[in-house]
Amino acid sequence: MGCWSNPRISPPSPLLEIGFQPKTSISMKKFSRQPRIHSAGNTPSILTFPKQPTGITRTPPPQPAEWNLLQRAAAKALDMVESALVSRETQHPLPKTADPSVQIAGNFAPVREQPARHNLPVYGTIPDCINGVYVRNGANPQFEPTAGHHLFDGDGMVHAVSISNNSVSYTCRFTQTQRLVQEQKLGRPVFPKAIGELHGHSGIARLALFYARGLFGLVDHSRGIGVANAGLVYFNRRLLAMSEDDLPYEVHITPSGDLQTRGRYDFNEQLRSTMIAHPKLDPVTGELFALSYDVVKQPYLKFFKFSKHGKKSPDVEIPLNVPTMMHDFAITENFVVVPDQQVIFKLQEMMKGGSPVIYDKNKKSRFGILSKNAKNSNDMIWVECPDTFCFHLWNAWEEPESDEVVVIGSCMTPPDSIFNECDENLMSVLSEIRLNLRTGKSTRRPILQATDDNQVINLEAGMVNRDRLGRKTRYAYLAIAEPWPKVSGFAKVDLASGEVDKYLYGDERYGGEPYFVPRDPSSEREDDGYILAFVHDERTWRSELQIINAMDMKLEASVKLPSRVPYGFHGTFVSSQELAEQA
Repeated sequence: MGCWSNPRISPPSPLLEIGFQPKTSISMKKFSRQPRIHSAGNTPSILTFPKQPTGITRTPPPQPAEWNLLQRAAAKALDMVESALVSRETQHPLPKTADPSVQIAGNFAPVREQPARHNLPVYGTIPDCINGVYVRNGANPQFEPTAGHHLFDGDGMVHAVSISNNSVSYTCRFTQTQRLVQEQKLGRPVFPKAIGELHGHSGIARLALFYARGLFGLVDHSRGIGVANAGLVYFNRRLLAMSEDDLPYEVHITPSGDLQTRGRYDFNEQLRSTMIAHPKLDPVTGELFALSYDVVKQPYLKFFKFSKHGKKSPDVEIPLNVPTMMHDFAITENFVVVPDQQVIFKLQEMMKGGSPVIYDKNKKSRFGILSKNAKNSNDMIWVECPDTFCFHLWNAWEEPESDEVVVIGSCMTPPDSIFNECDENLMSVLSEIRLNLRTGKSTRRPILQATDDNQVINLEAGMVNRDRLGRKTRYAYLAIAEPWPKVSGFAKVDLASGEVDKYLYGDERYGGEPYFVPRDPSSEREDDGYILAFVHDERTWRSELQIINAMDMKLEASVKLPSRVPYGFHGTFVSSQELAEQA
């Protein structure tokens, strides 16, 4: 397929694009050859981005009518305290990891909701197997931050592209979390931001303010405080949006291609704790495996699973000495693989003026291997793997002949660089980790070695063929996180040989997680399928969905989208057959 050219168009002012709601003011062994590189040319966009109002109204909304006199007085007093706190905070520079001007700049900035827009222009031919809805989650703060803000703090927004017989529609909607609904009613942010605001003494003050508001009935944190902005999974006829600080939220895909939040989903009153944003769906059994961690009280970690019909197993408590950051884990055919690494939660650090998320260099990283059918953790095997921090694990499988479990993940250094400002450049190295269940020893090696210019490719968000999850896979499809935190393309990596094919989006064009859709589940070729990826052109300020053939890494089709799609997190594909069976 040929490439198309596009005349350069100056992007509109960022004020016209940012979707903030008005808020109230409260005064390698080297390869014998270079990696193959494929590039997408600029494709024309025939749609004009809808401009939005530039003015920000700062008129305070009226207090809720149901508040009594005590509540009204308490609200006014607490607002004055918060105003003084914000005034004090703005006198000091924020670290880059909590500075809104850094964290939500450019195409990380939020957008407004878009109702379903139909009959979008398509260039090329969409493969017949791409028949359904591609959905991708992301952080999209509905209010302009008043103080610190981390990218991960934003309200969840799902972007959906519906494809049916080459007819395409697009929509984006906030997931209507309890947090978002309450803040919409109050007209400004009141729930504390876990990463951007909860630092040091001001973080303690913000927590005190929040719980004081709860004490007076001004907010209700008993119904959840999560943002549901990270993961998406389609399980048991439901699309679930997740972040690890809450229960999942059920999002319904309507016949018109729009999205509707049905509310927190507790699996028919079976789930009474939070669930991490990366549950694992076994492609053979149809079971869903998950973890839940607590940063305050023991047990700090629990494992559970759901049958393919949604019946939950009893919790298995996994003993940990300290609460650990556990964003992801892995499954094999018979085991779950649990990372217990060196990034931990230490709330008392806030008393010293620091961050509650820290890198504990004295702790030893390890992986726990537990049977998927375990009733307790007594038989869990722990294997130490020094100085290893994987924010994401892409796959794992068993090799019985050597009594090893092989784990594929991206090892990140410095380990806490996503959460805390540091001088070192972040590196995310795709690695093979071997855990010997007999000897209790581990080995780790980079899958990609340094290129001729001695540079290691940063590979982060991505996946393997989901029909082979938990079994040995040859390929992984991973975002090229360069220049960090932008994504300039994706890599198809041969996990055995270390060979890599790159697909680059082009000059000043960036994307996010590549999502692999198999062409035919019965195909003998593991890479027989297509990659879906949102791509944004920072020159024209326009976005598109690209569909790339995973076998030859060539562009098959491009869908021009009616509005900007910010860089985001994780997605999934819901087939037309699954849509027909949606609850």
